[in-house]
Amino acid sequence: MSGVLVVAEARRGELREVTLELIGAAKGLGQGPLSVAVVDHDPSRFADRLALDGVDAVLAVKTPGEHFEPHVAQSALEGLIAAEQPSLVLLAHSIDSLGFAPAVAARGGLGFASDVTRIWWEDGPVVGRSAYGGKLEAELDFPGRDTVLLLLRGGTFEPAEPGGAAPAWREVAVELREPRSEHVEFREVEAGDVDITKADFLLSVGRGIEDKDNVEQFEELAERLGATLSVSRPLVDAGWVPGARQVGQSGKTVKPKVYLALGISGAVQHLAGMRGADTIIAVNTDPEAPIFSVAHYGAVADLFDVAEQLEQQSG
Repeated sequence: MSGVLVVAEARRGELREVTLELIGAAKGLGQGPLSVAVVDHDPSRFADRLALDGVDAVLAVKTPGEHFEPHVAQSALEGLIAAEQPSLVLLAHSIDSLGFAPAVAARGGLGFASDVTRIWWEDGPVVGRSAYGGKLEAELDFPGRDTVLLLLRGGTFEPAEPGGAAPAWREVAVELREPRSEHVEFREVEAGDVDITKADFLLSVGRGIEDKDNVEQFEELAERLGATLSVSRPLVDAGWVPGARQVGQSGKTVKPKVYLALGISGAVQHLAGMRGADTIIAVNTDPEAPIFSVAHYGAVADLFDVAEQLEQQSG
């Protein structure tokens, strides 16, 4: 068994961005040929977007229905694994994959981990994922497993770059199960007050702001700076701020151009959610705060003094 199989994910006829992240993660491992499986009513519509650096082949499985159906997807993936014998299978940690991928792993006796935030190779795949409510990171390996199936958290891995040669295109005939469910309609989930994963500039505050009444001050400061307010977990646990604004392994993984952290010490789970930012600026009164280990710029200072200076400068 060798090579990596990435399972593309699409919705409403569009290839989801997480597919490019899966390909980027697979390429970074450098473990044999990299194939991308497209299980879809019309796989050919994604051909142009899958011409990416590192992709060796696209495996097309045509489904009878237009929309995702977990039993069809499960049988398609089981057939692909049996035919291709990959060492590693990568899918998104998403609502779709969670509906069938664990069953594939259980039925096939595969190694399995979900919500993976790091992956590397040491005589086989080794992964990092959140543990104990995001307070720790667990490292897992899979001894004795010829094939390992992993669900990778979206927004964590660098996406593959376009510009590669057109990969080989191959239609794969697998026996698909009959669907057991019927797609009725799409309904938009009520979003939180903001999507911090889309922000280019995040002003993030932690327990250092001391009091719930101070949240409004930093909301106003973020608005004046053209930033979006985000927070660390203690503020959400205390009920001061909605969970949609939480950064970290138990919150959102973000990659803004600028991440300004005020009063955040930098617990492991928080760092895992923001260390991919282009520029990290940290302000904390503790010179030993872990946040400084990932910051590009840092100041050992009182966050309220810094906030006051920023308000004056932005005025």
